[in-house]
Amino acid sequence: MSEHRRPRAPRPFRKPTKPAPTVDPAPAAPSPTVQPAPSDVSMVTAGLYEQGHRTSTPGTLGETFRELRDTPGSMAWIGLHRPSPAELYTLGEEFNLHPLAIEDALEAHQRPKLERYGDTLFTVLRAAQYVDAAEEVRFGELHVFVGPDFAITVRHGAAPDLTAVRRRMEDNPELLARGPEAVLYAILDAVVDGYAPVVAGVANDIDEIETQVFGNTPGVSRRIYELSREVVEFQRATRPLTEIVGGLCAGFEKYSIDEELQRYLRDVADHATHITDRVDGFKQALAEVLTVNATLVGQQQNEEMKALTEAGHAQNEEIKKISSWAAILFAPTLVGTIYGMNFDNMPELHWAGGYPYAILLMAAVCVSLYIIFKKRNWL
Repeated sequence: MSEHRRPRAPRPFRKPTKPAPTVDPAPAAPSPTVQPAPSDVSMVTAGLYEQGHRTSTPGTLGETFRELRDTPGSMAWIGLHRPSPAELYTLGEEFNLHPLAIEDALEAHQRPKLERYGDTLFTVLRAAQYVDAAEEVRFGELHVFVGPDFAITVRHGAAPDLTAVRRRMEDNPELLARGPEAVLYAILDAVVDGYAPVVAGVANDIDEIETQVFGNTPGVSRRIYELSREVVEFQRATRPLTEIVGGLCAGFEKYSIDEELQRYLRDVADHATHITDRVDGFKQALAEVLTVNATLVGQQQNEEMKALTEAGHAQNEEIKKISSWAAILFAPTLVGTIYGMNFDNMPELHWAGGYPYAILLMAAVCVSLYIIFKKRNWL
C-alpha cells in the first residue's frame, strides 16, 4: 500500500525527466500531450477531493490534471470505461504509470492480481453478476491504479457499479479522507460483496439440478456441464482475492497504513476467504452431482436394456407358440391337400378304410407334434 503520506510537492514524481524549474521555468508548463483529446468520451466521471469532501467535478482529463496540480494535498478519483490507448497513455504520462500496467489495462481478460510499481499499486479484479432470467453468471473486469494522490479505475464490462461505490465513499468523508488506499478498499469491498448474490444464485441452481437429477429431467446433464464451467470461471475470479488482500495486509507495517483501514481490509479478507470456500464447495458438489447423474443414467439405460431384453424374450416365446400351432395345423392340412387332388391313379381313394385311416394319420401327427413342442416348452 502507498500510505506513506509524504508532503505533496508540485508532483515531482510525475515528470522526473523535466528540467528543474529554477533553471528554466518555461519547460515546466503543462505538456500539450496532457490536454483533453477526443478519447475523453470514455471517462465516466472524475472528482477532486480534499479531506474526504469533493471540491470539484472536472469534465475532462485535462481539467482534472490541471486542478490536481493547482491543489496540493488533494486527491483525484478518475473513472474510465473501456478507454482508448491514447487516453491511457495520457494518464500514464501524467501520473507516471508503468508501461506494463498500462498494457495490461488496455487488454481485458487478465487474471486477478496485485502488482506494485514504485509508488503505484496496480490491481486487477474480476467482478461477477448473476442474471436470474438467464440463470447464468456474467463477469466484468476492473483495473485499479492507486498512487499517492490519485485513484484511477478502468472498467471492462458492466459490473461492478462504481457509481454506488463513489456515493458510499462520499457519504463517509472520514473514510475517504484516509486517501487513495481507502478507495481501493471500497472497490475491493464492493467486488467481494457483489459475489454474494452470485453465490446464492449458483447455490439455488445446484439445488434445482439435484432435484432434476433424481427426477430424470431431460437436459439436466447439459445444465450440469454449463454450470460447472461457470463455477470454474467464478473460481478463477475469486481464488486470487485472498492473495491480493494478503499482499495488501503484508504491506501494512512497511507503508504505515492507517489502523482503521487495516481493520476494513481484514474484514474484506475474511469475506473473500468465505466466498472462496463456498465456490470450492460448489465445484466439489457439481462433481458429485455429475457422478450421481452418470450413475443414474447408467442405471436407467440398464433398466431400459433389461426391459427390451424381457420384451424380446416374451416376443420369442409368443413366436414359438405361434410356430408350434402352425406346424401342428400344417400336418392335417398337408394330408387333406394331398388327398384332395382327386387323381384317378390314387389307390387310397378306393379303400374302404381310407377315410378313417387319413383321420387317424392326421390325429397321430398332430398329437406327436404337440407332445414334442410341449416337452421343449414351446407350448
